[in-house]
Amino acid sequence: MTGVHVEPMLAAGYAVFLLAASAGLDALARHTHNRSERYRTAGFTYSAEHDHWVCPEDQMLWPHSYDAERRLVRYRATPHICNACPTKHRCTSSRLGREVVRPIDPWPHSEAGRFHRVVALVLVALAGLLTAVELVRWHDPADLLVLAGVAALTAAAAWWLTGHLRATPANFPAPSPSTGPRFATWAHASGHHDSNTTTGRNP
Repeated sequence: MTGVHVEPMLAAGYAVFLLAASAGLDALARHTHNRSERYRTAGFTYSAEHDHWVCPEDQMLWPHSYDAERRLVRYRATPHICNACPTKHRCTSSRLGREVVRPIDPWPHSEAGRFHRVVALVLVALAGLLTAVELVRWHDPADLLVLAGVAALTAAAAWWLTGHLRATPANFPAPSPSTGPRFATWAHASGHHDSNTTTGRNP
């Protein structure tokens, strides 16, 4: 068995670099998304059981509206309570009460998440294409061994990055009963519905 030729070795190294870049990009995008969510809801606690937020002053924000186009649920505090709060100036300038938005769809099913996931998949596809070209060009056992290893790594990366899409073919997980569908049902029955936003009542 001869040694690995320079070209397939360099191609394999570049393919591994592309795979590492795709994983790093996806991880960085996820981290930025999670940090943004924590910043927007800093000090607020979400109760999944009752579907409401609790602010730092121990007041509750109930579901106010459901944006079907953006798939967001908006929660709002009771205006007269919020306006009388001694810390309102540090929380919101709105006289309608503090609002918190919660996306229904987890990462990577948000618009930004899908964009970054596609970019990561493009890098993986480039790594796979480069590896496939080298497999066609080089047939020495040592070269094939290195390239086959990179091909397996590429396949694993593609499988991992497309995992959420395979789990939810329509690209969006089904919302829970306490979110969008509840508002949509109420709006349809009461006639309070438009093309984008459905308004709900505070419990």
